[in-house]
Amino acid sequence: MIGSTAATALVAASHGTSSPAGQAAIAALVRAVARRRPDLNVVESFVDVQQPDVPTVLAGLQEKAAVVPLLLSAGYHVHVDLARAAGQAPGTAVSGALGPDGRLVRVLARRLQQAGLRRGDRVVLACAGSTDERAVADCGRMALKLGKFLGRPVSAGYISAARPALKDAVAAERARRRGLRARGARVVVATYLLAPGYFASLAAGCGADVVARPLLVPDEEPPAEMVDLVLDRFGRA
Repeated sequence: MIGSTAATALVAASHGTSSPAGQAAIAALVRAVARRRPDLNVVESFVDVQQPDVPTVLAGLQEKAAVVPLLLSAGYHVHVDLARAAGQAPGTAVSGALGPDGRLVRVLARRLQQAGLRRGDRVVLACAGSTDERAVADCGRMALKLGKFLGRPVSAGYISAARPALKDAVAAERARRRGLRARGARVVVATYLLAPGYFASLAAGCGADVVARPLLVPDEEPPAEMVDLVLDRFGRA
């Protein structure tokens, strides 16, 4: 908890990426949050790759802050890196990760619709992956939530660290499709990544028939669900 005085600074902490498209998409989300809540000091920060990092941002603030991880699952960065940074800035709280959450399910479903999802297509949820079992469990719950929303099974595949690897998950769904003799059915990947970047490029090359875009893309306004979610996490910190 952040104490008796409410935080007036929202520190949005993303992983960081060297992809200009990914940087633009995430920065647009942070700006959208700031527009929605002009009473807050909304500051962008990064866990890796980009600057400023979270400890630097927290050290420069004069008000109480809550750190909102712009991360889809609660792994090492949330439980260790951000917790440590908050511990060095007394009165600072860290919220939960963005996922799993039904609002992310709705955005994923919309991306699949935009990609042309058809009845009978086999769906794989492409997740970043983690050595933290809690983060992997979060992804499994997201696959179940998406499957319930779509009314069809959704399996999870991981780009790094966890199993099954995304390519293996795609291959398994292709084999099931053949076993079911599903004429015209394809293997479609829902990209459960925040924005374009290196992992998104690996997802695009996983061998699926169709790969949907990530949650955030640089050529459109951030989904309202994502803005709502960030502010909800801030409010709960």
